[in-house]
Amino acid sequence: MTLRESKVFEIANENIQNTFLAEVNLKLEFAIYLYEKDILTLEQAIKLAEFSYLDFQKELGNRNISIHYDEEELERDLETLSSLN
Repeated sequence: MTLRESKVFEIANENIQNTFLAEVNLKLEFAIYLYEKDILTLEQAIKLAEFSYLDFQKELGNRNISIHYDEEELERDLETLSSLN
């Protein structure tokens, strides 16, 4: 399987009903794991977790996970800011 292929998996509700991991938490945990491993960008992880940008950053901060921000992302942000003027 390549990164471009997508897979859908389901976890039966009865398998997690006695845990604290609701669907929202599973998405968040998975998104943070993939982000921390540099598999997803910040934007991709936020979309997967279905969190707001600020809430996701707060969650990363609560876990002492630093924001991955590279030169390419800086360039994109600068282009976006330029286009707004």
